[in-house]
Parts: sequence; C-alpha cells; structure tokens
Amino acid sequence: MKTILVFLFIAPLALSARAEKDYSSFDSAASPETKSRFAMLDDVRILANGLLQLGHGLKDFVHKTKGQMNDIFEKLYIFDRSFYELSLQTSEIKEEEEQLRQTTARLQINNEEIKNLSQEMNSKIEDLIQNKIQLQEKVWGLEDKVTKLAIIQPSAQETKEISSLKAFVEEQDNHIKQLLKIVEDQHVQLDRQHNQIMELEDKLNHIELQELAENSFTEELIEPEAISFPVHNATAVTNKSDGAAPDCTALYNSGIRSRGVYTIKPNGSESFDVYCEMKLGTSWTVIQNRVDGSLDFNQTWDAYTNGFGDLNGEFWLGLNKTYSITKQGDYILRIELQDWKDSKRYVEYAFSLGGPETNYTLQLSRVSGSIPNALPEQTELRFSTADRDVDIVNDFNCPENFLGGWWHSECEETNLNGKYVAPRSRGRLDRRKGLYWKPKKGRYYLLKSTKIMIHPTDLKSFD
Repeated sequence: MKTILVFLFIAPLALSARAEKDYSSFDSAASPETKSRFAMLDDVRILANGLLQLGHGLKDFVHKTKGQMNDIFEKLYIFDRSFYELSLQTSEIKEEEEQLRQTTARLQINNEEIKNLSQEMNSKIEDLIQNKIQLQEKVWGLEDKVTKLAIIQPSAQETKEISSLKAFVEEQDNHIKQLLKIVEDQHVQLDRQHNQIMELEDKLNHIELQELAENSFTEELIEPEAISFPVHNATAVTNKSDGAAPDCTALYNSGIRSRGVYTIKPNGSESFDVYCEMKLGTSWTVIQNRVDGSLDFNQTWDAYTNGFGDLNGEFWLGLNKTYSITKQGDYILRIELQDWKDSKRYVEYAFSLGGPETNYTLQLSRVSGSIPNALPEQTELRFSTADRDVDIVNDFNCPENFLGGWWHSECEETNLNGKYVAPRSRGRLDRRKGLYWKPKKGRYYLLKSTKIMIHPTDLKSFD
C-alpha cells in the first residue's frame, strides 16, 4: 500500500517534468521533432489510462475492505448480544436456584410445624375417642333403662335427665366430627406440602448433578498419553497360560501382547485369573474397573477380600489377590479417571499394601499425574466396609454413609467404589455416596468410569 502511495506521488512530478521537456523541444526543434512529441503524448495517455485503472482497482479494494469490515462488525455485534443473553440466562438460573433453596427451607419448617400440630390433634382425637366410648357405654345403659321405662311409665325427673343426656351426647358427637374434619384437612395439607418439598428437592438434585457433570477435566492440563477403557464384552474368554507368571508384566515379558483375562500364580500363592491391560509398552494388572454402573459395589468385607464381578466388565479383583501380587516386590499404583464429558486423567503412586493382619493398610506417595491429588499421602489408610469399619472417626461410620468399601481417611469425599451416579439421575443426590474424585482444595468431579492398575516399579520398558 505504501508503494502505491509513493508511486501516486512521484508520477505527477515525472509527467510534469516530461511535459516541460517536450514543450521546450517543440520551440527549438524542426518539423520531424514534432512527430516525436506526439509519440510521447501517447505514452502519457497510456500511463494516464494505467493510473485510471489502478484508481478503479484501489476503489474496488476499498469497497471490498469496507464490506469485510462491516461483516466483522456484524459478527462482533451478534457475539456481544449472544454473550449478554447467556449472562442474563445464567443470572436467572442462579436466582431461581436460590429461590428454590429458600422455598424448600420454608416448606421444611412449615412441614415440621404441621407435623407437631398433627401429633397434638391425634392426641386430642384419642382422648375424644375414649370419651366417646365411655359415653356410648352410658347410652347403652340408658337404652336399657328406656326399654324398662317403656313398660313402666317414667317420672318427669327421669324424662328430663334422659333428654339432658341425649343432648350432651349429640353435642359431643358433633364436636368429635368437627375435630375429625380438621384432622383430615391437616392431613391433606401435609400431603400437599410433602409433594411440593419432594418436587423442589428433585429440581435441586437435578441442578446439582448438572453442575457436577459440567465440572469437566478439560480445565486441567491435557494428559500426555491416551487412556483406553475396555467395553464390556460378554463373549470374551479367559486366555490360558501355564500359570507360572507372577503378574501381567511377566506375561508381557514372555511374549504376550494382547489385553484380556489370563491366569497368574504369584509366589507363595495359588493361581487365579486377572485382567491384563496393555499400556505404555508393557502390561498392567487391573485390580478395579468401573465403566457403566452395572455392578453394585456396596459389598461386604468378605466380598472385597475375595473379589467380585466379571473380569471382562466391572469387577474388584480382591484384597487377598492384590496383596499376594504386591508382596513380591515394589509396585506402582495407577488410577485412571474419565468424566461425563469423556475427558480422561490419571495419577500414579508408589505404594505399599499390608496384609489381612493390618486390615490391608495402604500407604501412598504420588509419583506423577494430570489431576490434583485427592488421597492422603504418607498416611496409613485401613480398608473398611459397611459391615466392618475398622476406624470410626467421631462415631461416623464412613463405609455405611459413603457406600462401598474403600481406604477411608477421616471420611473424605473421594471414594472410587461408591454408588454409580449418572447426570440424568433424578433421585435424591448425596455426594458422599457417589462416584467422585474430590481434591482437598478443589471441586467435585463426577466420574463416568475408573480403573485401578498395578505394575512393578522396574519400568525399563517405559524408557
């Protein structure tokens, strides 16, 4: 653009100088030189025509640039308007949620008051029923007397007494009917209040689940390597081996390169089946896998000790089997997590696992990972279940309140064996009973799938 402006500035000067030169040569030259002058005027016309075309080109370029700038301004205006509308909608949602919370609190208070009133009314009704029974007994006695008086003419005083008693009974009857009507109205109101509270709780639970599902791992650093979660395969079969390998890594070193179910035999233990996952140029022994919530992990101590589930789907390998593997040497514990936006993260720990005499005490030391730590390090964590809680903190039973066996520490929020909760769920939300990853300082991450694996610390194949 600068070159064009310089050209436009220099061109008139050159034309002016050339014109003066041509004019002076016209005064002093002979007739043949006149012909040369006209030829130079043709050059000027050609140059002028070129400049005119260049001017038209520049004009078209300016118009085109203005059109593009107008389009950009329109898109910016649409973006600003959309962002403003989105901000308004977000504010409205937050205000509605706060109103729902306040309304729920008020309804709960009213519900409690109505319950107390209902209890008082029920007590009064019981007293009235007792009075009614006594009065009925008196009426029956009076009926017997009236039957006798039908034969014997009653005196005026007895007649007056009978009338008075009948009037009293009718009055008590009407009073009882009124009380019953009041109690029925109270019960109807209680039912209506209860239904409203349940609806508001469902709305609040739905909002909280949406917030949890939106807490994606995408705000963290992207994991440097892909994580593959196996899909449940009902037709998968166990791969037979000679049963002499102590873990999946040894099977890999012997030449096996396919993931699947294999038989291993740790030193000093009987042989059993495990699922071997191929990752990072070696094979890992999987001790826990959750992919779709098809298996209930709220199991007993014996179940967690011996293992449960399907090795080709969701399963828990078992504390006994895991201990028989890890007591052979030093191992790394790898936890892989996936949220409901399919973002994947991992964390690895150097760890030690105690035997049954220590209630399978776990000690962790973080090695690497792509998500904040949510498990205590350098702390003895004892495994607990609802039917066998070895560490009750402040009389609060962690497994019973969290669901699922886990290495609990002061009843923290993270429990990878908790209840499987999907964002579409409209049941009563209880974060402590769900499948979450909760760093000590950070948000809840609602998880879609988890996998826990172990590998010897001698990772030469990783280099």
